[in-house]
Amino acid sequence: MASSTAYYKSADRDFTLLKGDCVELLDSFDFEFDMIFADPPYHLSNGGISIHSGRMVSVNKGEWDKSKGFEEDYRFDKKWLQACRKHLRKDGTIWVSGTYHNIFSVARCLSELDFKILNCITWVKTNPPPNLSCRYFTYSAEYILWARKEQRTAHFYNYGLMKEINGGTQMRDVWTLPAIAPWEKSCGKHPTQKPLCVLSRIIQASTKPNAWILDPFAGSSTTGIASTLLGRRFLGIEQESAFLEISKARRKELDSYERRKELLEKLEKQAKLFQDSDTRVLKEPDVHIERDLPL
Repeated sequence: MASSTAYYKSADRDFTLLKGDCVELLDSFDFEFDMIFADPPYHLSNGGISIHSGRMVSVNKGEWDKSKGFEEDYRFDKKWLQACRKHLRKDGTIWVSGTYHNIFSVARCLSELDFKILNCITWVKTNPPPNLSCRYFTYSAEYILWARKEQRTAHFYNYGLMKEINGGTQMRDVWTLPAIAPWEKSCGKHPTQKPLCVLSRIIQASTKPNAWILDPFAGSSTTGIASTLLGRRFLGIEQESAFLEISKARRKELDSYERRKELLEKLEKQAKLFQDSDTRVLKEPDVHIERDLPL
């Protein structure tokens, strides 16, 4: 049985880590969060290869990321989402990230558990790895489902701030933002670490200052670092000690005012750099149509 004793808690108590299985731990205490962000296993560790820093690498992340088949993966998703739902405030929202490997399972579970899906964000990465086979389109996007707990209870959306961040126009559900940058890995590497720019936007869009945020698959705690930088409070749950130590080191970095200032300045720059712009389509040369339907 997992223990709800804190693995780490910051001096000002705004950042807490628990070690163990998220379902077991969430069943061990009562508390409701304003928002949940979950970056669950994508089930894509299938023996394939990718490119990282110019080198060919395996896509395998570990046993925790291997698929057990669609129905078994679906049961896993429903189990942790049920546990999270019990700890979400009536007017709270949940964000869940994924690729085609897991996002359809997550959407099915959210609907079955009576969440109301609000948006499916498409996060388009500005620096995706190339496709080695040259037989597919380059995988350059992830998807983030945003849902509220209750069908008829209003949720918080910081519309004005999102419009301001986006240069005065409504923010769309397609976000063009970079993948993880080297300056975000100062305390070690996590195989699926999310960039601060993505989590910062999510947190600012759907919470108010001092809100409580839960991440049931904390990893290296990008959710928690963004929460601290933006004046929110965080609980992260993670099973791997190595990742918990990275999380702890990243939070301790923020005891430095200069480090906080540096990260906030970088986030501000990214927000301005990747505002929406008009979509443009290249016009191809006119061609003569040689084949036509026999209709």
